Amino acid sequence: MVEPSVAIRLRNLSRSFGDVVAVNGVDLDVLDGEFLTLLGPSGSGKTTVLRMIAGFERPDGGTIELAGVDVTNTPPYARDVNTVFQDYALFPHMSVQKNIEYGLKVKKVPSAERVARATEALESVRLGGYGDRAPSQLSGGQRQRVALARALVNRPKVLLLDEPLGALDLKLREQMQVELKEIQRDVGITFVFVTHDQDEALTMSDRIAVFSEGRIAQLGSPTDVYEHPATPFVAGFVGTSNLLEGDAARAVLGRGGTWSVRPEKIQVLGVDDPVGDGRHAVRGRVREVVYVGMSTRFVVDLAVGGSLMAVQQNSELSADLNGLRGQDVQLAWDSRHEYLVTE
Repeated sequence: MVEPSVAIRLRNLSRSFGDVVAVNGVDLDVLDGEFLTLLGPSGSGKTTVLRMIAGFERPDGGTIELAGVDVTNTPPYARDVNTVFQDYALFPHMSVQKNIEYGLKVKKVPSAERVARATEALESVRLGGYGDRAPSQLSGGQRQRVALARALVNRPKVLLLDEPLGALDLKLREQMQVELKEIQRDVGITFVFVTHDQDEALTMSDRIAVFSEGRIAQLGSPTDVYEHPATPFVAGFVGTSNLLEGDAARAVLGRGGTWSVRPEKIQVLGVDDPVGDGRHAVRGRVREVVYVGMSTRFVVDLAVGGSLMAVQQNSELSADLNGLRGQDVQLAWDSRHEYLVTE
């Protein structure tokens, strides 16, 4: 099997702002043609890394390579990358077609080629036939796709996306997540996507780099990061996680350390219900019941100390489960679904 080539290589990348260390010795290889997401809370360093790849920020230390070429000190306009921002930045007085052609016009690309490439870019983002419209005539999702087409028309090796869906409402955001991944797959360009939204990262990415305090806390596929978190921070930040630790871990699992168990892996049982082989169980009292449509969440205070959250899918006609509040229950899960995050 042929190893994929590396589109971006970062080595020991660092950046500080005064006394604040924003990025602290980051090493990262982004593979050619992959959709990589930089995920983390505000101030974790993800956006600063993206801006250094684009050339908008100069690193204090380390190197940046694009397709094997060191571009650490290369100005932004000379790098084969384009950036899409959250605010679209479309020219309101220009048609959609003219907005997309603008970068090509600056580069003095002949008129006929500009038109052909802009039309092709519009088709690639499912907006064929929208070229004569003004940006004000488009929805938020359509304007975001025009911004994407304007970046794609330059045929960059790498497309950098800085929280481009942040201004959209939830339903449109979810729709655009699917469309953006489909577009990336169709055009075959390397995408580096920055977000603080864990669901967004899990939905779209081939791999996720989880950032914390200027470093990469974990790098892996969405499944790896979610199912096998490397640290308590990753377990708590990516999705909702329960952490069993200290005396509670020793009482329930018979061993110390900090263990992650995802809420959807936990089943709520009556105190006398059989648990089954290969499963762990712990008793507790239901403190809170939260109905959220597709599922119901239970917060259970454990008899051994601490609490766990369980999530039950509402696959049948939903019953009112509020009566469980204050009741004693068992929480049970397959031992294969507990994962050691720290010794």
